[in-house]
Amino acid sequence: MSSSLETTLTRAWLRRGPLACALLPVSLLFRLLSGVRALLYRVGLKRAERLPVPVIVVGNIFIGGTGKTPLTIWLAEALRAAGLHPGVISRGHGGENSAPRAVTPQSDPREVGDEPLLIAARAGCPVVVGRRRAEAGRALLAQYPEVDVVITDDGLQHYALARDVEIVLFDGRGVGNGWLLPAGPLREPPARRRDFTVVNAPEITPALAKAVGAQPYRMQLAGEYAEPLQGGTRLPLAQLRDKRLVAAAGIGNPARFFAMLRGAGLTVGALALPDHHDFLDRPFDGVDADIILITEKDAVKCRQIDNLKDDPRLWVVPVTAQLDARLAEQIVEKCRGRSTA
Repeated sequence: MSSSLETTLTRAWLRRGPLACALLPVSLLFRLLSGVRALLYRVGLKRAERLPVPVIVVGNIFIGGTGKTPLTIWLAEALRAAGLHPGVISRGHGGENSAPRAVTPQSDPREVGDEPLLIAARAGCPVVVGRRRAEAGRALLAQYPEVDVVITDDGLQHYALARDVEIVLFDGRGVGNGWLLPAGPLREPPARRRDFTVVNAPEITPALAKAVGAQPYRMQLAGEYAEPLQGGTRLPLAQLRDKRLVAAAGIGNPARFFAMLRGAGLTVGALALPDHHDFLDRPFDGVDADIILITEKDAVKCRQIDNLKDDPRLWVVPVTAQLDARLAEQIVEKCRGRSTA
């Protein structure tokens, strides 16, 4: 039922049809309440905590997946290449414990979240998760004193943590129908201020650039090879064309993963799963395929499930974010221009 409702809303959010129009009064109330909350922080009636190092927020206003995790990994690598020592904080997903805790490649994704675990494994920088991001930031700096810039994965609307740089990420869906929740897919108006806008799409049309409300940088996610779930010989995607392939994705926008594989010349059956799917329902038992291609985000969970970790059909397709190097240069300049607390 939850999946069906999500599919119905996702379709409704792309146009201003009957369902979206029926929900518009609630959307206007949501806009009023969220606007008042943001104003309270802006005028100082609610205080935002400032960390002693620059804070960069990577977030979105379009609900669901737009590619924040690959962008966060790219940014951490770019900052390190510039001589900085980045650390990442995230709310995490799932788990009962709200207290800050460090993430390592060996952490349980059920406790720290799949995306922070992937960031820790790929970016090679300290990662701390916690429900309150300011508290997580303090814990990160206390445990890793070498960190001189903090990236917060998501948290654009978490105004309790002051930030120095805001990056708002969209994908090819732009702003959908342009309305706020629940009549549309947006958490905040498209015109909300930000320092940089990134669009995860093969191309940025004039209409898409106009919709996101700023001059955007384009991000592309590139996958060139696949590897067995538990490691082994990597194969270029082109060498899988003679196999019976199914692609499975439990991410915010599975269609983007499927499109990338088809763009590489693969013929794949598509198995879309809910975002943050736990894979405990054995979704691959009835799948007839030589190889099941999965995302890195899903792989961190599958490797820890007994009936999946040794399934030879499961192969992982790592993706890398590709962006204009000038974006990293401008972010570094803003971070170095900030006076420390």
